[in-house]
This record gives sequence, C-alpha cells and structure tokens, in this order.
Amino acid sequence: MPDTVSLPMYRFLISPRWIALHVLIGALVALMVNLGFWQLNRLDERKALNTQVTKQIAAPVADFGDIVTSSLDADEAEWRLVRLQGTYVSNEMVLIVNRSQNGAAGRDVVMPLLLADGRKILVNRGFIPLTVDIPPSPAGEVTVVGHVRPTQKRSGLGAIDSADGTLAEMQRIDIARIDQQTAGSLEALYVQLVESIPAETLLSVVPLPDITNGPHLSYAFQWFFFSAVALFGWVFVVRRKVSEASQATTSA
Repeated sequence: MPDTVSLPMYRFLISPRWIALHVLIGALVALMVNLGFWQLNRLDERKALNTQVTKQIAAPVADFGDIVTSSLDADEAEWRLVRLQGTYVSNEMVLIVNRSQNGAAGRDVVMPLLLADGRKILVNRGFIPLTVDIPPSPAGEVTVVGHVRPTQKRSGLGAIDSADGTLAEMQRIDIARIDQQTAGSLEALYVQLVESIPAETLLSVVPLPDITNGPHLSYAFQWFFFSAVALFGWVFVVRRKVSEASQATTSA
C-alpha cells in the first residue's frame, strides 16, 4: 500500500522554484558531461596526431618532388622530412605574426623557394623575436630540409587577413592567400625548415608539436567529477528538505 502520508512531503519538488532548480542542475550536468566527452575526443585526436608525427619524422628524408607527385594526400604527407634545392624569392616574404616561442613574442618568416624546374614552395624559415630585425635570406642556391605541412586554416574565432592587396604580415600560412600576391603559382604544401645550407642566422627552428597526451584525460575526469558533485548536491538538498518537512509534520 503506498505511503500516502509521506507523498505530500515531496510536493515541493514541483513548485516553480524547484522546477527551475531541476532544470538548472540538469543543464549543468549535461553540459559538464559533454565537456568531459569532448576532452576524451580531444585526447583521441591528440593520440592520433602523436602517432602520425612520430611515424613521419622517423621516415628517411625524401625528395620533395617525390612527395608532391605521389598519391599521398596532404594529411598523409604532413610531417614528412623532405629535401629541396632552390633560391629564395626575398621580395615575396611574408611575416606570420602573433607567434611566440620560448616565452618570446615574435613572428615566423615565410618565403617562397624557387626550384630549378620553376616550381615555387613556401618555406617557413623560422621564428624571430619582435626585438630582432629580420635577417636577409641566404643568397644563391640553398638546400633546405624540413617538414611538409598543409596550409593553415582559420579557426572559428581566429583573426581574418584582408582578402585584397599585398600583405607584408598575415595571421597564418594561408597558401591560397599568399599565392594571390606571388608571381607564378605556389605548391599546395609548404615546408617548415629544420636545417639549411647555408645555415640560417638569428632565426630559430619552429619546434615540433609536443608528443604527449596533454591534460585532456585529467580535464575529462574533472568535468565528470563536477557533474557527479552537482548530482550529489541536488540529492543532498532534496533529502534535507524532505527531512525538514518530515520533522515539521511529526512535531505538528
């Protein structure tokens, strides 16, 4: 037989104030659980990137022409070490701004490399702090060894480069945008320099991504813990309210 005496003690749960609380707690729990799973997805993406980078940088240095003419797509070619020879087109240099390295603010120096067969490939020559003047590119033919990278894409909240005119500074290595202001056409991939002959001066090599799993797993556990705390808090408050109502009924 239902305990009809105790049922009225739960009627407060359907009052407007408590309904608002239920909705708030439910929304918070749903948000935090989704954030936890989002961090787990980020962890999977990080592991996949680590696997790719580790595999690609371990491969022997290849000729750039062999990479770009193969059946590899941009994702498969990314991070491969390649070697190429050519001369820098110094008057088509672009500075990629809002960069930092080893705690210093600066920019990356990007410049097309003209190959003997007429092709042009962007090369990220390296990072230089804001306090240091841009050094001239090595004169004459250079031999470059570096990692193949795809064009950089704007994130949802990233700064926007002007679509018109010739830009001396840009927010990212957008190959299609840089191609608009260079003579001829650029290859669809660029090279992030590791070493060159003659050697670069003043410029620092742009580091590889950190080959760790990062904080994503701990962040996921934190979000799941916060959601559990919210649920237990809701249960605690409801039980205390019921206990107070029960004591009031008993004393009456």
